Order: sequence, then C-alpha cells, then structure tokens
Amino acid sequence: MKIAIVGVSGAVGQEFIKLLEERNFPFDELTLFGSARSAGSEYVVKGNKFTVKELKHNDDFKNIDIVLASAGAGTSREFAADITKYGAVMIDNSSAFRMENDIPLVVPEINAEDCKNRPRNIIANPNCTTIQMVVALNPIEKLSHITRVHIATYQSASGAGAAAMEELKIQTSQVLKGESPTIEKFKYQLAFNLIPQIDVFTDNDYTKEEMKMHNETRKIMHSDIAVSATAIRVPVTRAHSEAIWCETSASLPLEEVIQAFKSAKGVTLLDNPAEGKYPMPFYLAGCNDVYVGRLRKDYTHPNGLAFWTVSDQIRKGAALNAIQIAEYMIENNLK
Repeated sequence: MKIAIVGVSGAVGQEFIKLLEERNFPFDELTLFGSARSAGSEYVVKGNKFTVKELKHNDDFKNIDIVLASAGAGTSREFAADITKYGAVMIDNSSAFRMENDIPLVVPEINAEDCKNRPRNIIANPNCTTIQMVVALNPIEKLSHITRVHIATYQSASGAGAAAMEELKIQTSQVLKGESPTIEKFKYQLAFNLIPQIDVFTDNDYTKEEMKMHNETRKIMHSDIAVSATAIRVPVTRAHSEAIWCETSASLPLEEVIQAFKSAKGVTLLDNPAEGKYPMPFYLAGCNDVYVGRLRKDYTHPNGLAFWTVSDQIRKGAALNAIQIAEYMIENNLK
C-alpha cells in the first residue's frame, strides 16, 4: 500500500502523521507533499524520515494508491486530475467536491458503503461540524426518522487552522497585558469574545458554514432531514461543541436513546448532570470520539430530544474521518 499526504505542514496534515502512527496504518510507502515553502522539510513517521516534495503538475502520483489531501479547496480543484490520473483515490478534506453528485461524501460510521461508487476516484470528507452532528444523530435515526434539527455550534479556533489557534493564544496574552490584540485570522478579536459568523453570509442570511450542515447532512444520511444551524466561533483552542435539538417521527423513550448512544460506534456517552459530568472541549481535545451529554426529552415537543456534543475538530472532524475512510477501503479491498 502506497499512500501520500497533500498539505502535510498544516494542522490536519500533522494530525494525519500522528494518526498513521497511533493506528498503525498499513502502508509500505509514504510520500509527503506541500507548497514550495514547505518543500524540503522533514518529518519522522514510524521511525523513518520523509522529505516533503513540492506539489506540482506532473506524474508524482503515478504509483500511489491513496492520497489524504488537506490543502484547501483551491489546491484540491487544481490538482485533483493529477492526483487521480493513474488511479489513486483522493480522500479530500476540503469543501471542493462535497456536494457534487458523482462524488461520495462519507462518514464511515454512517455511509461507508458509498465509497464503492466513486466514478472520479475522489471521496469527500464532510465539514467538521457536520461530521460531529451526524455521528451523534445516527443512533437516533436508527430508532425513528429524524425530521428536523436545530443546532447551535460553538466552534474552536482550530477550525480555522494552526495559525488561528496561535492567534488566539497571542491575543489572550496581549489582552491580559493590556495590549492591543493582533487580529489577522478572524474578523474580530476572538479572545474573551464570541463571533456569530463563520464563513460568508448567503442570500437567506445563513452563512455558508450553516448551510453546509443542512445540505451535507441530507447527502450523508440519504435523508430529507431539515437542519437549521447557527455557527459561532468561540475562544477555545481546540474541539468543537454543539447544542442539538431534534424531532423524530415517533416519540422515543429516553432509555432507548441512552442505550443507542452507548452502543453506537464512534460515540461516548458522558452524561451524569447530578455529578457534573458532561462533555467539555478543554478535557476532550485530542480524543477520537464524539462525546454526548446533557441528554433529555424536549419538554416543549412530544417527539423532541435535546443534547450536547463535543468532538475534536482536527481529529474526528477532519484527519481521523479521512483515515477511517482509507482503512475501510483497505479492509474491503476497494483499493
């Protein structure tokens, strides 16, 4: 198995490297690609040293089986033909191809079999907030069809990359010292603040980030589910949180939902309000699962449920989901 990472120097690219080691991912050869600026850098993976190659329009992907790409939508669109030209499967972490009809959008816990139908040899990784939400919704969907979801996201700086996480740290120090904060990655100061805008606004006054959650969820779950989201950037370094309200076709006993969460793949139920046990991003950064807590019946709707989730955006929201797709492909001889 010959694999490659495109965008290795970014936050997700670095997480790819960690996960290859942690999960003992089965590869025989590894090639790292980056921009001209990162070309020549060296990384150690499984005890071996690898030098980053500059991503170019050439035949570098000729003998590669699987490519884990996280270099931005523009780069993905520009180099997709080069990457897939000789049969490599591109697992793309950007927004470039998510809603294209001939490209599967995959969360392995839900629709792994969609990987089998990939006419362009591209598989798209969903948006981080969508992944976190659908992993939590899927156990409920198996009990009764979910008709509607209202969700408020509390998205950490990690969602905007490594430089954004660093800016939050710098801003926090600057504000505490009484200095003017550096503002480059975000529209406003994030330290000690909330920003109720992620991505640009669309014609319906929802942002692109919020509309992704509606559109991507329907594609992943093969469902007519309606999702109304409000996405908020919060001064947390890493791991996103989501407050979710959903309505199902049938009224569900809470104990059934609890058992569904306990047995669901990729979900950890952390829910004991009486003892102050519930998911929090500070404690769950670097973890793999989607953590669920504050589960309760919505007393305003007979078929409603409310709960809270936390998941590491760089892990399950990005790198881990892509790695799991690659693992599924290998385990099922799809590559």
